[in-house]
Amino acid sequence: MPSANPAEDTAQTAQAVEATDIAALLERGRTLSTPVLRAAVNRLAPPMDTVAAYHFGWIDAEGRPSDGDGGKAVRPALALLSAEAAGAAPEVGIPGAVAVELVHNFSLLHDDLMDGDEQRRHRDTVWKVHGPAQAILVGDALFALANELLLEIGTVEAGRATRRLTTATRKLIDGQAQDISYEHRERVTVEECLEMEGNKTGALLACAVSIGAVLGGADDRTADTLEAYGYHLGLAFQAVDDLLGIWGDPVATGKQTWSDLRQRKKSLPVVAALAAGGPASERLGALLAADAKSNDFDSFSEEEFAARAALIEEAGGREWTSQEARRQHAVAIEALDGVDMPERIRAQLVALADFVVVRKR
Repeated sequence: MPSANPAEDTAQTAQAVEATDIAALLERGRTLSTPVLRAAVNRLAPPMDTVAAYHFGWIDAEGRPSDGDGGKAVRPALALLSAEAAGAAPEVGIPGAVAVELVHNFSLLHDDLMDGDEQRRHRDTVWKVHGPAQAILVGDALFALANELLLEIGTVEAGRATRRLTTATRKLIDGQAQDISYEHRERVTVEECLEMEGNKTGALLACAVSIGAVLGGADDRTADTLEAYGYHLGLAFQAVDDLLGIWGDPVATGKQTWSDLRQRKKSLPVVAALAAGGPASERLGALLAADAKSNDFDSFSEEEFAARAALIEEAGGREWTSQEARRQHAVAIEALDGVDMPERIRAQLVALADFVVVRKR
């Protein structure tokens, strides 16, 4: 018999969605979307098809079949749940899941090149293996494919979904441009950082969790409410990513130690630490200002990066970011109350949000 408190019912249902079910949700998204994703990539002219296949982990650098890590598949999982939240079958969300995944990987290909990242998912990045030109071209091609796949459906709902995807993509690009510009500024406010991360990460996650519903016939109010969940989930996701970018285990993340510090990123822990005031904040500010003028930054030792990370933590940047991830997570969950959906689907969306905040990579 249900309790008198709907929140308690939801909490009990969410507890029933165990870690193995999260793995199953992610695997469902990957399994249903991958054949369509592969078919889309096969449309590309050589050698872009091969380069894209390498990026997705389907082949190695020599072109041999590979079982490389293709990522967490959070966005495809959200797109399928989005369709179910609107009362449609999960398969209705597959074109949206693939379109969002194509745009996400378009951004990864370009980001890796712009950031100079040599490793992603424990392998050399595309630009390092195939060159910068191929990374740019394949990224552009994936973006074009995303819109092509949706528009081929030919329905009013597909047109609405495409508009949401292109808007999210424009915001994603805005966020990347902000991120790069902030690397060359001595100070960035917390508000500016949150706006940048909302664009860079929140916008596409918001699209992922509404696009399946739109394809399933949901009205704009329902889609907008689901987008609010996805947007705040994206901010929580990025806050955790910022923590991993400084203190993450390279074995788990597939990136270098102190990776965001090496790139001089003004991520949330850094910005929060600089805004906190106090001796550690002032020492950190002086160090980062000197770093910006240094000609030998690339030759810094592990100890020098570790010292900067320690100052960020001492100034409170690490704890503030952890709390912000939890706050954004709570706002995301609250947004789900605005959508009339099966309790099972709501519980799975809650569980996926929990997974995003506690992840280690």
